[in-house]
Amino acid sequence: MAERRLGLIMHGVTGRMGYNQHLVRSILAIRDQGGVVLGNGDKLVIDPIIVGRDAEKIEALARKHDIARWSSDIDAALANHDDTVFFDAGTTLMRASLLEKALDAGKHVYCEKPISDDLDVAVALAKKARASGLKHGVVQDKLFLPGLLKLKMLADSGFFGKILSVRGEFGYWVFEGDWQKAQRPSWNYRKGDGGGIILDMLCHWRYVLDNLFGEVKAVSCLGATHIPQRVDEKGQTFQADTDDAAYATFELEGGVIAQINSSWTTRVRRDDLVTFHVDGTHGSAVAGLHKCWTQHRVNTPKPVWNPDQPQAMNFFADWEEVPDNWPAQNGFKAQWEMFLKHLAEDAPWPYGLEAGAKGVQLAILGLKSWEERRWLDVPVLDF
Repeated sequence: MAERRLGLIMHGVTGRMGYNQHLVRSILAIRDQGGVVLGNGDKLVIDPIIVGRDAEKIEALARKHDIARWSSDIDAALANHDDTVFFDAGTTLMRASLLEKALDAGKHVYCEKPISDDLDVAVALAKKARASGLKHGVVQDKLFLPGLLKLKMLADSGFFGKILSVRGEFGYWVFEGDWQKAQRPSWNYRKGDGGGIILDMLCHWRYVLDNLFGEVKAVSCLGATHIPQRVDEKGQTFQADTDDAAYATFELEGGVIAQINSSWTTRVRRDDLVTFHVDGTHGSAVAGLHKCWTQHRVNTPKPVWNPDQPQAMNFFADWEEVPDNWPAQNGFKAQWEMFLKHLAEDAPWPYGLEAGAKGVQLAILGLKSWEERRWLDVPVLDF
């Protein structure tokens, strides 16, 4: 068994998502397991360098996790020919220019989403990556969640029959930051910093819907700023000027209707922080992050509407849980390993920057639908 080194430049790993999901639970976990085993038995060993503007913070992070290389000079990092891949989990507003710079430096690129807040920029970036011959990818983490993998298995097996509808509920109460610290950074609520739940979550819902239930053909979306005033990390009160909730309906290929509510202003009374309820002619399923329950046509109870009597049926008891027949792992790590194999041995990879541009497209159309108060078609993008 031979070892093959891969030099990886990681930018944006001091933020919550970049640090927890990408650095600690993905790349360092892969490092600690000895690398990624390739099809020929070789091991791909990752040699990361973490990069950020705050040298003191980056150095402390490197010491904490025994990372040999760190830098506050991103241009110098991109100039190192021994590092062939650039990853970005920084701010949305900086992402497109950083990715373009990395592509110009001859680096393969992988990044968080959205890839931009501008559709023209996103499409141009995807075209540039495709023309470069370099490999590129965007994080599609929810496709790798155990609950959604079970939904895909059910759909692929024909369990649902003809899928009729999908209802998604995402969100939780994000504290305002006054008497309890907020669970999300304050920039999420400032439009000028790339905030807003529509830009954030409709990028997710695009790849979830496209890959599991049918390509998105049209959208109607209503946004809201339910909490107009919040408190930031320094204890300063500020006006939230972008949406903290979105109520969207999608028309999918094949006539499937999807409705997804996304909210940072809702208190949870459901199975998980995100749930998808899928109804089909032969069966239905409800999935969260990890678990999934099904009800087949032959096991469907027959309730009768009677508002004059307390409900005697326990509807939750009529669902059967899909077993965990395969080991679950962190979804971000699973996609990282898939991308690394794509880099090393040209393994299949369907999640290029084109997918990122499609997510931006749906988010922009969602915002436009809200502004114009109407349905909008989702045209096919030309790459």
